Amino acid sequence: MKFRYMFQQLTSHISVIVVAFLILSMVFAHYVENLVFEEKVEELTVYGENIINDIQRTSNVDSLIRQYSSMLGERNIFFTVFDEQGVSLSTVGGFVPQVELRKKEWDKVRNGHIVSVKQDYKRFEQEVTFIVIPYMLGQTFIGGVLLASPISGTQEMIQEINQYLFYTMFLALVVALLMSWILSTIHVKRIKRLRQATSMISTGDYSVKLPSSDFDEIGELSKDFNEMAKRLQKSMEEIESLEGRRRKFMADVSHEMRTPLTTISGVIEGLRNDLIPEEEKEKGIQLVSQETKRLIRLVNENLDYEKIRSNQVTLQKETIELSEVLEVVQETLEPQAEEKNDQIIIDVPESLLINADYDRLIQILINITKNSIQFTEDGTIWIRGKAGENETIIEIEDTGMGIDAEEIEKIWHRFYKADVSRTGTPFGQFGLGLSIVKQLVHLHNGKIEVVSEKGKGTKFEIRFPIE
Repeated sequence: MKFRYMFQQLTSHISVIVVAFLILSMVFAHYVENLVFEEKVEELTVYGENIINDIQRTSNVDSLIRQYSSMLGERNIFFTVFDEQGVSLSTVGGFVPQVELRKKEWDKVRNGHIVSVKQDYKRFEQEVTFIVIPYMLGQTFIGGVLLASPISGTQEMIQEINQYLFYTMFLALVVALLMSWILSTIHVKRIKRLRQATSMISTGDYSVKLPSSDFDEIGELSKDFNEMAKRLQKSMEEIESLEGRRRKFMADVSHEMRTPLTTISGVIEGLRNDLIPEEEKEKGIQLVSQETKRLIRLVNENLDYEKIRSNQVTLQKETIELSEVLEVVQETLEPQAEEKNDQIIIDVPESLLINADYDRLIQILINITKNSIQFTEDGTIWIRGKAGENETIIEIEDTGMGIDAEEIEKIWHRFYKADVSRTGTPFGQFGLGLSIVKQLVHLHNGKIEVVSEKGKGTKFEIRFPIE
């Protein structure tokens, strides 16, 4: 069963108002009754004390009672004077209803205390106030005065108050109805916007934006919703970008593998069918070897990345002299640097040590240095080592073409590939080399940063903690 938000608001507001006015009406009725009763008690107490004082000063009690009876009768007050046994001494005071006091109340009267009682009485068809005032001679109880008076006007006053309360409640209900309609209309519109935005999100449209505020919970919910949509949009853009790079990577790898495989297949077919002259066979075998190594490199890069990503790589850390490692890197890449007319310069103290996995450290430095060679021509590549505070720092700096500021963060992304028009060699083109480097540095609990300026070269800085 659907219970509309407007009716929920209206029901809650009306319920609160009705309950509040019912409670208020009962409280007012009780308060008015007590107030009238207390006023009547005060009035009767004054008359009763005056009667007792006058009885003490006169010897003609009957005459005194007649005077008070005439005066109090006009005020609808009845009284009688009684002795210590509770027996009336005179009936001149007029009719006094019989009132039964409990033993505890009689004891209070005999001890000199005034007792007031409120009872319903059929003759008056309303409540009657009874008050008993003791007559004490010293510490001795010798009688008293019983006064009675109907509590008039109480019900009329309560009815009049309730009538005003009803009018007030009716006006409040009208206001509540209006406010419920206004508030529910506003909130329902905001909730509908949230529903529509949610539907757009479910269909894949993450560009939706809701008006938000800190005024209430719905505004805060809209704010959180916008943040969620923003993050989803960013995630989808990253996924699409990754998927695009992955497709391009697969196409590039397929193309790159097709070339060496075609070359290998052609050379093998030529050797098998004696289509290659004897003096060219050695050259053909060397070409097959080079292309095979190229394929192995492509496969190893993919395998390395997947192992690192799935935490299947275990580092065998040891303390190594950094100068030895850098010399190995220099010797390995010297031929490639000479092809680009580049010079590799090593600058490291002989005694500088580094705590790392030897093979993975070589892999990190070769990948970065290859990247520097790729984008440097007729230039210099420096590989420096120096000691930091509880860390060993390696810097690889080149004088190449540099990297655009907006592309610096992208170089760490998987499948990121530099613009082919700017590259002259296949090294590092497939976007896995630097991604692997960053993962391996993190496995060493190290940090890697890159600083570059277009046309002025690039510098990689790697920091390995001393453990």
